[in-house]
Amino acid sequence: MEELKLDHVSLVIGYHPRYLEHFLRTQDFIMRGDGPLPYDYRYYLAIIAAARHQCPYLVKMYEKEFLDQGGDVRWLSGLDFIPPKLRAIYDMNKLLAHRPWLLRQEHIECLTKGKSSWSVSEVVHAMVLLSHFHSLSSFVFSCGLTQQLDSLSSPKSTSPTQKTVLSNLPIDNNNVMDLKLTSNNNLDKNVSTVDGKNGLSSNAGVQNKSGVSVEALMERMKVLSEKPDECSEAELSNRFKSVELQTAELPSAPAEKSIEVPPIINHYIDDPSFTYQDFARRGGENIPNTFRIQDYSWDDHGYSLVNGLYDDVGYLLDNKFRVAYNLTYFTMGGNKNVDTSKFRRAIWNYIQCIYGIRHDDYDYGEVNQLLDRPLKMFIKTACCFPERITKKDYDNILMELLDSEKVHVNLMIMEARNQAELLYALREIMRYMT
Repeated sequence: MEELKLDHVSLVIGYHPRYLEHFLRTQDFIMRGDGPLPYDYRYYLAIIAAARHQCPYLVKMYEKEFLDQGGDVRWLSGLDFIPPKLRAIYDMNKLLAHRPWLLRQEHIECLTKGKSSWSVSEVVHAMVLLSHFHSLSSFVFSCGLTQQLDSLSSPKSTSPTQKTVLSNLPIDNNNVMDLKLTSNNNLDKNVSTVDGKNGLSSNAGVQNKSGVSVEALMERMKVLSEKPDECSEAELSNRFKSVELQTAELPSAPAEKSIEVPPIINHYIDDPSFTYQDFARRGGENIPNTFRIQDYSWDDHGYSLVNGLYDDVGYLLDNKFRVAYNLTYFTMGGNKNVDTSKFRRAIWNYIQCIYGIRHDDYDYGEVNQLLDRPLKMFIKTACCFPERITKKDYDNILMELLDSEKVHVNLMIMEARNQAELLYALREIMRYMT
């Protein structure tokens, strides 16, 4: 049987074959399946989305894909060389990547009217693509992969085999082999039986530098599960606001040096100084309204809207979100039979809190009990300034967890962020349409 070939990043996702199946199916559909956008637009949108987060690996990969699809080589000279229609969506790319709450229905209206107008379906396809690659950039950096990928990547290189890549990336290959998931898809078989010997060993048993041990975290989750705290709506709202303000005051990981846009991608970036700004700033003016899930949710609103305008993509996205959110092996740092649902929900909801999204039925007091300051800093940086994350940051966070478990945390960062961007974009598209 021919060995399945995947790009480097998909192989790291291969720690979790059940999720990988949905990730690849969705990515393949939005890039190669039926849809309103021409192929050259799709690959160019991937390029400019990854460039917003200064991710040369993804930029170079999709430059090659763009040319393989017959894209105009002149477009790769930068934003000044692309069609006006494609250039018109760049501001949406910028807002979606860094401050999606600034999106307004007027942005949609501007795109859909005029000489080089977009259809609403094309806008939806573009939003799905841009949010996907913004979030995938977060994953690349949060797993500490950039140094390894920089040394491996070349726009002319062929797709590597699993064994070659896994032996060069910072993952524990033994753990990949130990995954036992039920699936009829060959991805599970192919990805979970790699025979690699050069991966880093897991960090199980190493003292977590943040001071919160896995044992203590497990005890906190157990207590929260056994004794749910009954809160009034007012108290739940206050707890959200408290976490939101704490997040605004929490620094992201500092840049080790002044971050300069790599020359190989700076021609894809307009206004590089436009970056994430804390949603809630103490004493700040013009703080946007909180996005309340009870008013506009993925399940009740976003899913049906996106599926109606771009056939089947809502179904694919929904499956991908659900698998990332619900994925569990009931293990934590070598401990078995652990209910990790409280921890997973705290991570997911905290990520969306960073973007000003509140789940009304959730007690955000659990975030402060289950996520310590270093983990919050890591999550915030991975979402908002992923280019600042280093391999050292990856190594020093959640040190008692297995590498596969840390990758799972990063998958949740990727998907919760992806969903947050889409919620803002789809809400404004809905407002424009009505």
